[in-house]
Amino acid sequence: MTRPNFVFITSDQHRGDCLGVEGRNIRTPHLDQLAARGTRFTSAICPSPVCQPSRASILTGQLCRTHGVHDNGIDLEPNVGENGFAGALGVAGYQSAYFGKAHFSSYDARHKTGTPESVLSSEDYGDDWYGPYMGFDHVEIMIHGHNYFTPQKPPRGQHFERFYYGSGIGDELNRLYNETGRDTKDAAQTWHSQLPLAYHNTPWTADRAIDWLKFKRDSDKPFVTWISFPDPHHPFDCPEPWSLLHDPKDVDLPEHRTRDLENRPWWHKAALDNEPQGDPESIRIRRDYSRISQQTDDQLREIIANTYGQIALIDHNIGRIMNALREAGLDENTYVIYSADHGDWLGDHGLVLKGPMFYEGLLRVPLIVQGPGVPAGKVVEEPVSAIDLGPTFYDLADVSARTPQHGQSLRPLWEGEQATRDFAMSEWELLSNRAGVALSLRCVRTKSAKLTKDMRSGAGEMYDLSRDPNEMINVFDDPEFAELRETLESYLDLRPDDIGPNRTPVGPA
Repeated sequence: MTRPNFVFITSDQHRGDCLGVEGRNIRTPHLDQLAARGTRFTSAICPSPVCQPSRASILTGQLCRTHGVHDNGIDLEPNVGENGFAGALGVAGYQSAYFGKAHFSSYDARHKTGTPESVLSSEDYGDDWYGPYMGFDHVEIMIHGHNYFTPQKPPRGQHFERFYYGSGIGDELNRLYNETGRDTKDAAQTWHSQLPLAYHNTPWTADRAIDWLKFKRDSDKPFVTWISFPDPHHPFDCPEPWSLLHDPKDVDLPEHRTRDLENRPWWHKAALDNEPQGDPESIRIRRDYSRISQQTDDQLREIIANTYGQIALIDHNIGRIMNALREAGLDENTYVIYSADHGDWLGDHGLVLKGPMFYEGLLRVPLIVQGPGVPAGKVVEEPVSAIDLGPTFYDLADVSARTPQHGQSLRPLWEGEQATRDFAMSEWELLSNRAGVALSLRCVRTKSAKLTKDMRSGAGEMYDLSRDPNEMINVFDDPEFAELRETLESYLDLRPDDIGPNRTPVGPA
């Protein structure tokens, strides 16, 4: 029997509800079509609500305190990454490729770390370097990918940066990138970028993946590829004309968009008010880039409309990838999976971006699977995690994992009506450098409830999502919900006993 192929597509900071099929006023026709032809998981959560830990967990199939990347700025050890799903499939005869934003290692390490993603170390990689990296045979990647930081000039940078400055007009592109086409009412980190689409990293990521799928791969071998779009991550800098696709007056605002910190665990206020720690530049990035003050409704509409434009541009390029699979005759034996590393609050509870508040907008991510034997139009409400993707690949390819797995295959959930899951788990170990407070957060989500607990202080929050979907009433200490709390805390205790030591970040991200 011919072994299946895997096309795994992700975006960065894409909320689970920001799909047309989820009911929001956003245009995602290709993702909606993927859901119509496949199975959509509506209670899928991220393994960790921040980039590096979540991405390393997806690759390795392990929670972040086991693989060691428990916060941004910590490098995934190569011997750990190489034994993730790409490496395991590679040993079994698969070819593998990675395109776009990787972020398995720190970009902004304050010294050379030797990784190709480090700004300082990237200059030591020649123009002919295309991997291997973290188990992927062939890679075409970028550094940062979020244009708050304009692309690194060669000899620093990687494949995207060489393409960008290879135009000969890199400085002019940077100027255009930072120009805005119209007023955004002083919304934080929001503008209508004038960067020509031909130089934007969203179409570039799709272009490189399509080129490999159609012309560069070995047609005699099965393959796995991870195609990783850097958006809709902040800054909210969607290029025109995609930034104009959604009128701010027509976007859907959160029902509850003011801060009520007095009703939340102590760490919510502490994480917003405390000064980050570290060197001056790290503190500046944490303060000015990673935090956004409460926005007015008009400003929030600008941010959401711009985010919708970023997602729509990604959606368009997903359509191009799907066309390329069909044109190459690969659509019949290929699983296409779409997900994200985490979400964004986008105004929920008066918050924007991400942090140690595991609200649904941040925790829940899209997860859609289409492929051989996957039911069309099926919706699975059981709680799952992006950490389940590696075990799913192993199951479908009949390949053994090379490391212990914390996730489970999703296959039984789409094949049968009786398969269930009790909970999915997420975690994040923050040192005091990030938000000025050290936290050890662990979260479990069921179909109808969620509990997050700081394992250091014992403080927590719990929401009955069936009756309180907007997470307004913290029932952690409510005697009426004592039995539910006992059940959810028992799930917390089921975390495998393989936690490693805390590690020191080498940079802020």
